[in-house]
Amino acid sequence: MKYYTLATLTVTDRAWTRDYVRDVTPMVERHGGRYLARTNQFERLEGEGDSPHLALLIEWPSREAALQFYESEAYRPYRTARLQGAQNEFYLVAGEDVNQVARIEQ
Repeated sequence: MKYYTLATLTVTDRAWTRDYVRDVTPMVERHGGRYLARTNQFERLEGEGDSPHLALLIEWPSREAALQFYESEAYRPYRTARLQGAQNEFYLVAGEDVNQVARIEQ
C-alpha cells in the first residue's frame, strides 16, 4: 500500500533550507519517495489559525520505505536542522479508504 507524507512548515530560520532542499530531495528519491507537491501556493478552504509558509506531499511505495528514510542516519542532521528552523506538522498517511468506497490506486 502506498503511503504519503503530508506536511506543513513555517520557516523561522532560513539557514537550513538550501542544503535541505538540495540534499534531501535525492535522498527521498533513493528511498522510493516522489514529491507530488512542495509549494507555497495553497489556500485554506476550512479551519482556523495562521497559515503555514509551505505545504508538501510525498508519495511512498510503502510505510516501511517512508520510515526507513525518516529514521535514516543520513537524514537525521537535516531533520534536526528543520526542527530547529521551522514550525512543522508532519503526518504519515495510509493510501486507503477505510470505508472501502473510493477507488484508490494501489
